[in-house]
Amino acid sequence: MNTEDKNTDKQAEQIPEWQPAEIVRPTEEESERVLREMSAKIYARSVKGKFANWRIYLVLFTQIIYYLLPWLQWNDRQAFLLDLGARKFYIFGLVLWPQDIFYLAIILIVSAYGLFLFTALAGRLFCGYACPQTVYTEIFMWIERMVEGDRVQRIRLDESPWSAKKIRLKFTKQFLWIVLALWTGFTFIGYFAPIRELIGQVFQGDLSIAQWFWMFFYGFMTYLMAGVLRENVCKYMCPYARFQSVMVDQDTFVVTYDKIRGEPRGKRSKKADYKAEGLGDCIDCTICVQVCPTGIDIRNGLQYMCIGCGACIDACDDVMDKMNYPRGLIRYTSEYGMLNGLSNEQVRKRLFRPRVFVYIALLCIFIIGLVTSLSLRSTLDIDVVRDRGLLGREIPGGLIENVYRVQVINMTENAETFEISATGDNMQNAQVYTNDGISNTIHVEPFANQWVPMVIRVPMDDVKPGESYKIDVWAKGQSKDHGALEASESNSFYAPK
Repeated sequence: MNTEDKNTDKQAEQIPEWQPAEIVRPTEEESERVLREMSAKIYARSVKGKFANWRIYLVLFTQIIYYLLPWLQWNDRQAFLLDLGARKFYIFGLVLWPQDIFYLAIILIVSAYGLFLFTALAGRLFCGYACPQTVYTEIFMWIERMVEGDRVQRIRLDESPWSAKKIRLKFTKQFLWIVLALWTGFTFIGYFAPIRELIGQVFQGDLSIAQWFWMFFYGFMTYLMAGVLRENVCKYMCPYARFQSVMVDQDTFVVTYDKIRGEPRGKRSKKADYKAEGLGDCIDCTICVQVCPTGIDIRNGLQYMCIGCGACIDACDDVMDKMNYPRGLIRYTSEYGMLNGLSNEQVRKRLFRPRVFVYIALLCIFIIGLVTSLSLRSTLDIDVVRDRGLLGREIPGGLIENVYRVQVINMTENAETFEISATGDNMQNAQVYTNDGISNTIHVEPFANQWVPMVIRVPMDDVKPGESYKIDVWAKGQSKDHGALEASESNSFYAPK
């Protein structure tokens, strides 16, 4: 054996044999502690400040729209009504029909890109201020504070033994929650049926089974989500919380704790020279945790459970004011701006990056397209369906007859009369008759459609046997509000052999 082989053997003996890493399992006490923290009830503390005011404004704004909109009237009808039975959506002066489904698709696309844009700019901005889960949770918490008191009072009430006072407070809170939930459910079905008629039907018990079901189901889900589950919806059920991380980058405005300025944290006297003691601005009061509706500690960094409501910012600013420290220990800024000490103006300049411009451009394209399409949308439409049982036949008088069914859709707010005619090759002498077999006119009520049989007769000398001719069926009328109205639909005229 040579020297190199001996050295190799010695090196191999010095290398320890690989052993699998030891799996460290948490103790039973640690597991129970984690479970208690996850299932512990959150007693969110009330807070005042700029962002709290914004939440109040947005809650009032969204709920005034939700509860008031079905009660508005427009030309002696409900201004906003999604009439599924009649297959018509009334939106003030606009009426959408089944063939207008692409407008709904465009609206959904605009909503999606709007959400992408807001997330790229400011994270979960929608979650913190306009999400129905957040809004109704905030309303239920207002009721809870009004009845049971703020955080400390609620904790003491829950820990105290049952008494007449505790039963009274708990019953009052639950009663108000249930009333609000049922009214929310009633308003929901008021979007699909005339709400002014629903009030009498509710007291008389004349609602349909479907209406009863949806009123109680929507009310129950409101109570369950906002009164019982609350933050658990945001933590464990909301899909948006899971995929927002792919839409947020280092230049997105999010609620951020300034670790450079705040650490090391620690309690101190207001008059103490905390910098000489080696402390940061954070006094470790945990009020930012106490006001958080999802119970997270923002000082541990951005977490998917953070809904971006800004409650911790208001609470921290209030503490900084009391300690005579500068505001902004917790603030809306970007990760890049926080780490590099950028001013708010510098951070805002970095907001507009390529994908933000892409979202804005796509939003503008779809919104302009939607508005243009609606503005150019005809107030009259016509559908023509051939009678499948009879292609064409000869009738006395030397005529060829084809039978159709024609639907005229009147999208104006007035009853209109329309003249039906047919044009096309060899249709110069065509005779058109509607349901009465005499005239070629149709009377249609406002925002209504009418199906009627239609007969087209052409002299035999004008057509060749066995040939099919393209025709255009026209509906024309004169409206006092919209002027001349006309619409056409193509079909075919068949001459039998």
